[in-house]
Amino acid sequence: MNSVQPIPVVVLSGFLGSGKTTVLNHLLAHRGGTRIGVVVNDFGSIEIDAMSVAGQVGDSMVSLGGGCLCCAVDGSELDAYLEKLAAPVHRIDVIVIEASGLAEPQEMVRMLVANENPAVRYGGLVQVVDAAEFDATRAAHPETDRHLAVADLVVLNKTDRVDAAERARIEAEVTALAAPGTPLVGADHGRIDPELLFDRRPWTETRGQLSFEDLLTEAGEHAHEDGEGHAGHAHTAYESLSFTTDQALSPRRFLDFLDRRPAGLYRVKGFVWFGVPGHRERYEVHAVGRFLRFDPGPWGQGEPRRTQLVLIGKGIDAPGLLGELEACREADPGRALPESMWGVLRYVPRPAETGVEDES
Repeated sequence: MNSVQPIPVVVLSGFLGSGKTTVLNHLLAHRGGTRIGVVVNDFGSIEIDAMSVAGQVGDSMVSLGGGCLCCAVDGSELDAYLEKLAAPVHRIDVIVIEASGLAEPQEMVRMLVANENPAVRYGGLVQVVDAAEFDATRAAHPETDRHLAVADLVVLNKTDRVDAAERARIEAEVTALAAPGTPLVGADHGRIDPELLFDRRPWTETRGQLSFEDLLTEAGEHAHEDGEGHAGHAHTAYESLSFTTDQALSPRRFLDFLDRRPAGLYRVKGFVWFGVPGHRERYEVHAVGRFLRFDPGPWGQGEPRRTQLVLIGKGIDAPGLLGELEACREADPGRALPESMWGVLRYVPRPAETGVEDES
């Protein structure tokens, strides 16, 4: 079995003026050591100068600071540029597609799910909504309702431009339009924690000392704290909790836990040990909003069989969630029937898959 993990591709959607480019620039500026591949309509809206362009790496592709790459495409070129970005030489960790101008979000999701390139995988659809212009946007673009219905995570941007009552009304309408259980994240100036979408690698993970770029990042963070206080940071709005057990999990109980996860639980990531006969692989789980995926893979030599999960959310009942996960433990997985894995296997990618129904 191939141990190289495919690169997640996150679709960032939203109508003109919603602030999705601001969200994208924020993700680039606060990515830590993560190497991001970006797909956009054109380079004009991305703050390439601020990200220190290093030079050309190919037609319609530029290199951003820290190893990130950005390419401008149209819909017909998407597969080709995903293949270019996924080339091992670039060592990209995650790809973010700014969907506007490329295709309908749902069609883009179908393209990604059906993509037969084993180097990439669909990683979720994030819909950015302008709180200040929500009613006007729906009137001008009736397809807004359809886009919200297929989103895995909704970012309600520009919340600083509406009062509490108006925000509550809009949140209620968005929640009603989105699929049941779709998380809704509030933001101003596009500031969401990148950890909601992808892992940030610590700068010191591969380097013994801070680079000039690292120092600039630290200086910017301290300046932000001096001006607004630590509470102004996006990450302070979210909670993170960890769960580890050497006891195998019941696939049915764990899937039931994931199906019932509260809307405030934005992301679940980690590795799961089921131990069911015929399914003794290590299952990587990745959930962003409603999107859910399991990737089976081999255990490392001498690696202990255990489940390790990280949950990220806002306003979550951490003790309650940990209690539910404890209840997922299986006393004797060796006696479990293989069909107990059927629910989990619905979310394992299959070759030449052409639909999106099992992906959300």
